[in-house]
Amino acid sequence: MLSSQSSLVMYDEEYQKIMILIERLLRESNAKVIFLVDKDGQLIAATGETENLDTTSLASLTAGNIAATGGLAKLIGEKEFSILFHEGEKDNIHLSIVGGRVILVVIFDQRSSLGLVRLRVKKASNELAVILEDLVRKTQDQHSEFQASPFSEITDDDIDNLFN
Repeated sequence: MLSSQSSLVMYDEEYQKIMILIERLLRESNAKVIFLVDKDGQLIAATGETENLDTTSLASLTAGNIAATGGLAKLIGEKEFSILFHEGEKDNIHLSIVGGRVILVVIFDQRSSLGLVRLRVKKASNELAVILEDLVRKTQDQHSEFQASPFSEITDDDIDNLFN
């Protein structure tokens, strides 16, 4: 389930597109792990070397990190910082907000470079934004169909006639 701004249901078709996209990003950026997390801290998708990672904690801490730096951004007059980078001794984390809705997390080591990751993430983010827009549209269409239920045509007079 995606949220933030409005609730979205993750359909299998879009999930498969997202998985193909992040698996390609994993290969092209020579990263170790790629996660897609919603701003509420829910893991949407993951690929790569995830066996030894606590994916639930990573997802929620990522969302917390984005929220905290969002607070910093507001303090200096920015809307948000759309890209964050954390450099470690062995591994690095590149975080980017996509479509104002989800966080793309790329974990990489010395086999890759920040420049390559940023280049590949930019391309993937554009493609991911299109998938998310389709998902928003599809969710809204489903919601509209749900709203137009057969019971919406029943009036109070129909109910009174039924019980009289």
